[in-house]
Amino acid sequence: MLPDGLVLRTACPADLDQIGALLADRGDPADAIDLKLVVEDPDAGWSSCAVVVDGDRVVSTATLLDETLVLDGTPIPTGQVELVATDRAYEGRGLVRALMAWAHERSAARGHLAQVMLGIPYFYRQFGYAYAMPINPTLPLVTPPPEVPGSAPDSGGGPHEVRRATAADIPAMARLQAGAQAGAGLRMTHSDACWRWLVARDGTSEWIVERAGVPVATGRTTPPDEGTVLGEIAAVDEAAVYALVRGTAAESIVTRPGTFVDALTTYLGDDQAHLDEYYARVPDVVALLEHLRPVLGARLRASEYAGDEGEAVVSFFRSHVRIPYAHGDVGPIRPGGTMQAPGVAGGAGVAPDRVAPLLFGPHGLSGLSRLVADVYPGPNSGLMYTLFPPVRSDLLTFYLP
Repeated sequence: MLPDGLVLRTACPADLDQIGALLADRGDPADAIDLKLVVEDPDAGWSSCAVVVDGDRVVSTATLLDETLVLDGTPIPTGQVELVATDRAYEGRGLVRALMAWAHERSAARGHLAQVMLGIPYFYRQFGYAYAMPINPTLPLVTPPPEVPGSAPDSGGGPHEVRRATAADIPAMARLQAGAQAGAGLRMTHSDACWRWLVARDGTSEWIVERAGVPVATGRTTPPDEGTVLGEIAAVDEAAVYALVRGTAAESIVTRPGTFVDALTTYLGDDQAHLDEYYARVPDVVALLEHLRPVLGARLRASEYAGDEGEAVVSFFRSHVRIPYAHGDVGPIRPGGTMQAPGVAGGAGVAPDRVAPLLFGPHGLSGLSRLVADVYPGPNSGLMYTLFPPVRSDLLTFYLP
């Protein structure tokens, strides 16, 4: 129950103006446009948005988006909470907590096995989220990269033409992003619906670079009045990156290690950014591990344990799992109860709030055990490090980090 007669319900078209005004007041005017794009899209719709109302007045809101994480080739149905806002006069009444509970319940009903989000520091840790995947730093462009003929926005020819992307460019942009993400163990690309929203919204601009009529680069910029930040750069070579940077008049660059964006390193300022990470939440670790059995099996088959059989035990202290394996195949995950001393059973210990970093993060069990006191590999450390290695991630989200 909400306090003071407030009601949480699914949003409806009559709420649109009020939700938009609330989002614009607490965030950015572009957020109102984003909300309209989401709720009026057939792939999302009004059922993806909830509001808290005081009579006829909308005083808080949140929206749940459908996403897909892909870990080592295995898709993971995922939810992302966005467009969260509360009227200032109604803060401190637990309205966001109620909306997050709605989002998580709806996310479970949609079959999501994880949630990811961007959010203000600490706040969403209260709702079961943990910092899990690194956000690449945004660095100032100190020196422009080499000029590439034809890279100006108004160039009518030459080897490169840089222009704003349209809906017709979505397939090409998706292909370029797939190429940039190919080396990442964990990736999240834009859904078909999200691509439609991105080319239509005002808050950022999508760009395409063509060389002799063939798309060779894409990226996304913030408005110039905010200091143009260029992110989500995906290109087929260094020249295409340079053309995109110069053609968009970028002032800062969102780095993307392991891609052709690395060619800009010598033109960027020093990394003085504070550590920043995506939030992630794993509501049911048993269900997620069961879903990831193909991933765990593939890791075993590629290791010295390929011909072995046995059982890996991982305790989350108030519960635990047993992961049977034989000759590179992983059997059904077996859940169990409290296990305070997993080492006695040959198992590892992982605090519940470290599950998302364990499965999705850059440290793996080995790194986490050196950083966190309540994560440890136990006596079978080699097996555990094989099952839970470091993961390089590349995530595309509705908003630029």
